[in-house]
Amino acid sequence: MKISIIGCGYLGAVHAATLASMGHTVTGIDVDPAKVDQLSGGVAPFHEPGLEELLQDGLAMGRLNFSTRAAAARGAQVHFLCVGTPQHKTSDAADLTYLTSAAEALLPHLAAGAVVVGKSTVPVGTADMLRGVLNARPDVLLGWNPEFLRQGTAVKDSLVPDRLVYGVDGGRAAAFNPRTGAPMGVTAALDAVYEPLLAAGIPRVVCNFATAELIKSAANAYLATKVSTINAVAGLCDAAGADVAELSEAMGMDPRIGGRYLHAGLGFGGGCLPKDIRSFRSQAAGLGVTAVADWMQLVDAVNLGQRVRTVNLAAELCGGTLAGRSVTVLGASFKPDTDDIRDSPALDVADRLSAAGAHVTVTDPKAVNHAWRRYPRLRFEASTLRALEGAELVLLLTEWDEYRRLSPGVAGALVRRRLVLDARNALDVAVWRAEGWDVRGLGTSAGAAPAAEEVSPGGPVPQKPAPPRYRPVRR
Repeated sequence: MKISIIGCGYLGAVHAATLASMGHTVTGIDVDPAKVDQLSGGVAPFHEPGLEELLQDGLAMGRLNFSTRAAAARGAQVHFLCVGTPQHKTSDAADLTYLTSAAEALLPHLAAGAVVVGKSTVPVGTADMLRGVLNARPDVLLGWNPEFLRQGTAVKDSLVPDRLVYGVDGGRAAAFNPRTGAPMGVTAALDAVYEPLLAAGIPRVVCNFATAELIKSAANAYLATKVSTINAVAGLCDAAGADVAELSEAMGMDPRIGGRYLHAGLGFGGGCLPKDIRSFRSQAAGLGVTAVADWMQLVDAVNLGQRVRTVNLAAELCGGTLAGRSVTVLGASFKPDTDDIRDSPALDVADRLSAAGAHVTVTDPKAVNHAWRRYPRLRFEASTLRALEGAELVLLLTEWDEYRRLSPGVAGALVRRRLVLDARNALDVAVWRAEGWDVRGLGTSAGAAPAAEEVSPGGPVPQKPAPPRYRPVRR
C-alpha cells in the first residue's frame, strides 16, 4: 500500500519508518528542509533508539522517501496527519494551526477514495473541524487513529503496540457491513495498513470520533494522576518519616493499582504529557465538567511543585543559600533515552538553581547540544566526569542508566563535597553511603541535610566569575 505521512517529527518519522518496515511504500512530508535532508540520509533528527536502523533499512529497500512538497503525497491511498498540536501560547488549549494547514495543503493532491487519518493528540471535536476542511472532497474518507508512543521506546511501541484504536464517522455500527460483518471504508483501509499487527494478535478498538479523540488524553490524565499522587504522598512521607520507595513498592503489589508510574521523584515533563493534561483540563472546562478540570489543575500543580521542592531542598542542603555554590546537574532531557528537552524538569530546576546564585554545570548523554542554546546562563559539559569536578552538590535529575551505574568512588574523587540529591530516587543508597556520600531523596529516609560547612579539606569553594558557555559537540 502507498502511504503518506504529513509531519516528520517524533511521531511522524517513527510512524513512517515502521510502516515501511511492514512492507508499505511510504512518503514522509515535512516543511523543514533540514529535517527532510537528514531523514533522506538515514539520520534521525532526534535521539530515538532503533529509529536510524529502521530509516536506513527503509531507504535501502526503496520503500521510504522524504520530501518537502505536499504534491509528493499524490497517489497515496492513506494519508496520516502527524503534525504537532502544541499548547496554545495564550491558553491551555491545543493549537491546531499546524493540523489545519496540513489538511489544507494535502487537499489538492488527494485521489478519489483516499483516506485521511489523524494521529496527533487533539481535543474532542477536531475531527468534525477537519471534516469541514475536507468538505470540498466528499469522495475522501476521514478517520482517527490516535498514537500511544513513548519517547525512548517509540519504535517498540510502534512495532508491538498495546492496542490499535480507529475512530470512524458513525462509530462501530458504521464500520462494518451489517450483512457480512466485513470492515468497510476507514476500518478496511486501516486494517490493510496494520495487517501484520492484527495478524500477530494486537487488539483493535473501533469507536466514534469523540471517543478516539479522548482516549489518548484520558490515558495521559490517568498516568499523570498516578505520578502526581505518589509525589504528593512523598511529601507526606518526608513529614512523617516514612520511605516512599518502600510504600510505593507495597502499593504496586495490589493488582488494582500496579507499580508502573508509581515511582516518586521530580515529576513528568516533555512535549506531550504536560500539554495533554492542560488541553484535557481546557476541554473539560469548556464542556462544563468542572470535576475533571479541577482534577487536572491539581495534578499539574503537584507536578510543577516538585521542581520548587527540589530547589528548596538543594538550598537546605547547602545551608540555606545556593549563592556561590558549585552545583552539578546530572541530566538535561525530560526523561532518559531521548534528547528532547521540551518542558524538561531537569533544566527547569537547573535554571532555578542558577537564578538563586549557584554556579551550575549540566551534563547529559544526548541532550547537551539542544540545551545549551536554550539556557545560555547555564554551563554545559558533555563529559560526566568533567562536570563533577569541584561540585559541592550533585543533583540527579534525569535517571539515565549511565548515572545509575556511576561509580560513587570515582565520582567522590572528583567532587569537593560528597553530597547528592537524588531527585529521581534512582541510586543504590547503600552503595553510595559506603563510599562516604550523604544521599537525600524525595520522600525517602535516605539521610538528613548535612551542615553547610561539611566540605572537603580543600576548604570552601571561593566566589568565581560565571564559567564559560558550552561549545556544542559536532556530529
